[in-house]
Amino acid sequence: MRQRHVFGIVFALESIVACFVFLVVCGLLAWVLVRRRAGWPAAVSERPERPRPEAFCAGALAAFAVFLVAWTAWQNHQEHHAAAAKPLRVDVTGFQWCWTFRYPQSPEHRGVSGTCRGENTPTLVVPTGRTVQLRLTSRDVIHSLWVPGLRYKMDAFPHHVNTFTLTLDRKGRWRGRCAEFCGQRHYAMDFWIKAVSPEEYDRWLHGHPAGAGTEAV
Repeated sequence: MRQRHVFGIVFALESIVACFVFLVVCGLLAWVLVRRRAGWPAAVSERPERPRPEAFCAGALAAFAVFLVAWTAWQNHQEHHAAAAKPLRVDVTGFQWCWTFRYPQSPEHRGVSGTCRGENTPTLVVPTGRTVQLRLTSRDVIHSLWVPGLRYKMDAFPHHVNTFTLTLDRKGRWRGRCAEFCGQRHYAMDFWIKAVSPEEYDRWLHGHPAGAGTEAV
């Protein structure tokens, strides 16, 4: 999955840079403390400022910041590269306390929903290898669509639509949940995202056979 791959690379590099800076700061602090406790005489400088060391530190920090921002932006661009064809669209609505997934490109604008109680958990069905655009909103309060296994997460606001795209390259099923506290049954506001072959997806979208793991609305 491209999203998960890009997220892993960005997280790993930023963690390495953060650990490197942390170790350098800890090393300098330890060196100063050891030198101080050893009773080494401190050389008192008559100069009120040291522009060269200060400029070096500021330049190094600026270089790290520019590199991380530019590299992260480039990775984000790689992740959300333009699709060759028009993406499939799914309208996602969060509500207290479950989800509705509607497919406006289907013949009858089919949709699936549930109550998120017991086994009545809705499933977002998508085809493999095809770009899917999710248009995310909320019916009442702020929710957040989160699929931990795929590293996808985005907030759902009332009277506003957030949009992002995803492309899954293999079949599978992953659990999603709401990541924004939204009331009494927030803990149960789960859903499934299921990736199937394009042929199976087209059959499901047009026929919606029983046993597809969703509830028609």
